[in-house]
Amino acid sequence: MNVVVFDTRVGNLHSLCKAIEAGGARVRVEADPARLLDGDALVLPGVGAFGAAAGRLAPAAAAVATALRDGFPALGICLGMQLLLDASEEGAGAGLGVIAGRVRRLRAPRVPHMGWNAVEPVEPADPIFAGAEPLIAYYANSYVAEPADAARVIAWTEYGGERFPAAVRAANAWGVQFHPEKSGAPGLRLLRNFLRQAGAVSVPRRMP
Repeated sequence: MNVVVFDTRVGNLHSLCKAIEAGGARVRVEADPARLLDGDALVLPGVGAFGAAAGRLAPAAAAVATALRDGFPALGICLGMQLLLDASEEGAGAGLGVIAGRVRRLRAPRVPHMGWNAVEPVEPADPIFAGAEPLIAYYANSYVAEPADAARVIAWTEYGGERFPAAVRAANAWGVQFHPEKSGAPGLRLLRNFLRQAGAVSVPRRMP
C-alpha cells in the first residue's frame, strides 16, 4: 500500500512516517496538494495551525473533499482531524467539510491538553479500534472538533471536565484527536487497522 502524507511544512513527520511504515505501507511525504490522491490512502498529519494548513490545502481542497466523500481512504491526526470539518476558531480558511461542523477552543481550566488520556469508543466499536483497546493515547491539542451530527463521533475523551470527540468518521475518512504514532503499541495497532481498512477499498485514486 502506498500512503501519501501531506507535508504542511511545519514540524517533523519522521515518527509518523516510521509508524505507518511499521504497518507495512510505503510512505511518501507530499507538499504539492495536487498530488495528495496519488496513492492508496491519504494521511493529514497533526502538525501546524489550522489557517496555515487550510491555506496550503486550498488549491486542491475541493478535489480532495470530493474524493473523501466518495470513499477514498484517509486518516486525519489532531490538526488533520480538524481539517475534515468546515472551519475553525483557530484561524481563517476553510476545512474540507467532509464532516459538517466547526472546531472550537477547548473550554478547560488548563490549555493545551497535553499528555496521556483515555479514548472511549462508541459501541459497537469502529473496526479501527480492533485489538487496540483499552487505548490510552497521547494528546496535544488546544482545539476540539464539534461535528454537527453526533453520529459522526466514534470515540470520546474527557479533559478538565469537558467531554469532546476523540475520533470521528465519514465514509472511509477517519479523524483522531490524539497522536497514534506517539501512543505506543495500541496506537500502532490503530494505524495498522487503518491500513487494513484502506486496503479493502477500491475507489478512483487520482486527482482530476
